[in-house]
Amino acid sequence: MKIKYELLKQDKNCKARYGKIHTNYGIYETPMFMPVGTRATVKSLTKEELIQAGSGIILANTYHLWLRPGEDVIAKCGGLHKFMNYDRPILTDSGGFQVFSLAKNKEKDITEEGVIFKSHIDGKKLLLTPEKSIEIQNKLDSDIAMSFDECPPASASYEYLKNSVERTLRWAKRGKMVHSNERQSLFGIIQGGAYEDLRKLSAIETVKMDFDGYSIGGVANDGESKEDMYKAIDYSIPYIPEDKVRYLMGVGEPIDIIEGVIRGIDIFDCVLPTRIARHGQAFTRKGKINFHNARFKEDLTPVEEGCDCYTCKNYSKAYIRHLITTDEMLGGRLLSIHNIRFLIRLTEELREAIKEDRVLQYKNEFLKNYNNKNSVGDNS
Repeated sequence: MKIKYELLKQDKNCKARYGKIHTNYGIYETPMFMPVGTRATVKSLTKEELIQAGSGIILANTYHLWLRPGEDVIAKCGGLHKFMNYDRPILTDSGGFQVFSLAKNKEKDITEEGVIFKSHIDGKKLLLTPEKSIEIQNKLDSDIAMSFDECPPASASYEYLKNSVERTLRWAKRGKMVHSNERQSLFGIIQGGAYEDLRKLSAIETVKMDFDGYSIGGVANDGESKEDMYKAIDYSIPYIPEDKVRYLMGVGEPIDIIEGVIRGIDIFDCVLPTRIARHGQAFTRKGKINFHNARFKEDLTPVEEGCDCYTCKNYSKAYIRHLITTDEMLGGRLLSIHNIRFLIRLTEELREAIKEDRVLQYKNEFLKNYNNKNSVGDNS
């Protein structure tokens, strides 16, 4: 079954949308945050913990699964859902971002055929093409596959970005031509940096190919400012059909999710909640907190008062700080559960705000208390 998006309500004061995504594994409400399971696992969490946190669609990574264990192994195991025992929707990215960001020593050669690069594991020279990326995703049997695109750095010149957009469009056509999994939806990716004309060109030409959904890429690479991210969304959204899913790739800061929703985005993903958890950090309504901080040593309150996650219901800050400072793996697990639930709960609240035409009010109330300062390294 192809993904279908059902628009149910738009906030009267902005572009925020409440809707439902119809998938092979049920119907899920949007806006939605999607946890990232890079190597067929959301780091340290079980399926049951993800579902308890309210997870719907999750992500897996084409690049990593291609290298280990290999798409053929997963296919022999019955596909990605059976392999990882997740009976809800799965989206696989194209591998493009990883090729550009993780290739050994960042050595790569971009050609019309694809990208030649060295594996970050063993240095072996590899070629990933649009056709190969789709072939891998077909075998993984995810519910949503992503087109293979070029991910240029934020510092790229206008001329480079223009050529990159045109190449990504050609790659999108090639990938769509070989896509053969009838159960799987295929999303196109809009690129173009912070340039209005390039985003317009990319969006219009990508939409002409009639994908099952559309994502806005190039906003979570190294170096983009929030201003450029918001521009990229604003320049792209007007050209995406209302009856298709709108996906902002790689974005997980709470304020960026809110701003994305205000601009018309439906789904988000990011490794941030589990990544910062492994560094002893947690999202709260007052901003990130760092459990290396000595002030939590005897704090018997939960990570956040009022949070309904498993961690906050059962453990204190003092205990979690003890786990983090003694490098016990349970600490990162408990904070991952909280952080994922925090972002999923954020999108649940945004859905209710859209229904009541108060998303802008919700943003203002959220920002009154939220401190966006990242507290990594605060060991006081």
